[in-house]
Amino acid sequence: MAVVLLVASRAARSSGLGAPRRGFHASRVTMKLRTGIVGMPNVGKSTLFNALTETQGAEAANYPFCTIEPNTGVVEVPDPRLKVLAEINKSVKVVPASLEFVDIAGLVKGASTGEGLGNQFLANIRECDAITHVVRCFDDPNVIHVDGSVDPVRDADVINLELVLADLAQVEKRLERCAKDKKTDPTEKAALAKVKEVLNLGKPARSLLPDLSVEERVWLDRLQLLTAKKMIYAANVPDSDMANGNELVRKLDVLAKKEGASVVVVSAQVEAELIDLSPEERAEFLESLGVSLDDCGLRRLVRAAYDLLGLRTYFTSGPTETRAWTIQQGWTAPQAAGVIHGDFERGFIRAETIGYDDLVKAGSEKGARDAGVLRSEGKEYVVNEGDVMLFRFNV
Repeated sequence: MAVVLLVASRAARSSGLGAPRRGFHASRVTMKLRTGIVGMPNVGKSTLFNALTETQGAEAANYPFCTIEPNTGVVEVPDPRLKVLAEINKSVKVVPASLEFVDIAGLVKGASTGEGLGNQFLANIRECDAITHVVRCFDDPNVIHVDGSVDPVRDADVINLELVLADLAQVEKRLERCAKDKKTDPTEKAALAKVKEVLNLGKPARSLLPDLSVEERVWLDRLQLLTAKKMIYAANVPDSDMANGNELVRKLDVLAKKEGASVVVVSAQVEAELIDLSPEERAEFLESLGVSLDDCGLRRLVRAAYDLLGLRTYFTSGPTETRAWTIQQGWTAPQAAGVIHGDFERGFIRAETIGYDDLVKAGSEKGARDAGVLRSEGKEYVVNEGDVMLFRFNV
């Protein structure tokens, strides 16, 4: 499809596809959604982070708390559709969507009361939108385990309980303040009472969210409860178990299903070793382990985090650039346009839209137009996953 349109004036708008005003530079609006990587010490968090971001920026050492300050990195979201669109439009540049991952120091039993600098680490998690919980599913006598043995369910329960206890303390503190303040909204009190009951049972706050009213959710959102955040378990396995997992992974999977969470199998050490290899060497190495490059653990993890956050992708594509844009599920065309530039949303007129599959089948924008699958969508249109869009707007 043609490059995304910057209609700078009525004259440009009336000239068909028009052209950007000379010197006009759209300020890119990023959503800055963050996924925190947590787990017990020595489970492979920092090694996984280094592999995700293809850096060696996070120290990975065989002793607890080698990570003190959180490390942050931006990770590309793998999407084979970008290459296809770029080939159709002979794009010079391809820009994938991205997510921000934060490597947070290892948590231990008692973290909610300050053990192992726990309060500091928990505060870092509160600033994230979702959690990737790395769990050790490998047995290696050369890698220290803080509890002396490997048990993924026990380890996961330790972290989950600490998050619950931290939330419970925060909720109780807020309830005390509400009791002293006569102006407290009754809806807030009701929401706090409900979540306290759930936390006292050792359950995460997210298990209660479907039963809360919109107003109650708003009050709880202000608390940034740890257990209200969505979670993925990353089962860290040895290279020999990368393709099919192992018995430890299967035990973790049982726990995850009870919680309504998902498990992604990764081998942090293998992924870290891939950093220095060429794409061809990576593919060959992974093939020897029974895994394809497109379906390796890290790619699955990034896609799972993307889906977990309720994110969707639409595309702009033309000779200059094919780009993936990140939006929340349910966003309308003007909101999606605003991710590119605020002027796109404020002056939105319409969005010329082709579904990805329709465009690929038609082979070009002209083919899609001739086939009648290029649509003109208005302000109420809810963007679908994979839409290829061109925005017309006024400033």
